[in-house]
Amino acid sequence: MTARLPALFLGHGSPLNAIEDNAWSRTWARLGAELPRPRAVLMISAHWETRGASAVSASEHPETIHDFGGFPQALFDVRYEAPGDPALARRVAELLAPDMVVQHPARGLDHGAWGVLAPMYPDADVPVVQLSLDRGRPDRWHYEAGRRLAVLRDEGVLVVGSGDIVHNLRAADFRTGQVPDWAPRFNDTAKALIAAGDHDPLIDWPSLGPDAQIAINSAEHYLPLLYVLGAQQPGETASFFTDDLFAAVSMTSVRIG
Repeated sequence: MTARLPALFLGHGSPLNAIEDNAWSRTWARLGAELPRPRAVLMISAHWETRGASAVSASEHPETIHDFGGFPQALFDVRYEAPGDPALARRVAELLAPDMVVQHPARGLDHGAWGVLAPMYPDADVPVVQLSLDRGRPDRWHYEAGRRLAVLRDEGVLVVGSGDIVHNLRAADFRTGQVPDWAPRFNDTAKALIAAGDHDPLIDWPSLGPDAQIAINSAEHYLPLLYVLGAQQPGETASFFTDDLFAAVSMTSVRIG
């Protein structure tokens, strides 16, 4: 019988973390070495949004997507050539039925995916399937999708959400890295609710007030967290790591189980 794998939410921050040697990338590398080896990864990244239906990457050989600008050439030179897993893509669609899930034949891995997986699994030998964020769905749907996908944890699949609990680039001063006071306030509020297993306020995050609304902003970096919280099983605890803030971005990561 396959042991249940944890579910992870990884605060991914800058794409440069994929190639820089820093505390965050070293923690991701250590995590990949310490966790039981998964047969595949199901990745929910902030950087693939769809509307009207969810989609999964069904390519056998997903390409490396460089969905950013203004970074050094070394980052554009990265090729993370992990295989895909079309059978897992079909399994995801089965679990989310009757809601539509499009099998995308050519979708690659964006930097929210390979940016954290490259340090975790540098040999790119763990198959990866990416699930889009259907922005036409209410926030609770994303949480419930995590609940429906939780069974994959018992099937050798590592469920990973990649984003940031706090992410508002318009409010960030990257020259100084100064952290606005609302950023740690909301980050601490979110952590307290996660630790308590109190998910409803996190799903209905606008009800958490102005700090939440400015910290979460356009929400694509926050929604992957809801999938991971939805995958939490009764009696499982949540723990935190890479728990830093820089400017208006939180690197806080969450491990369930």
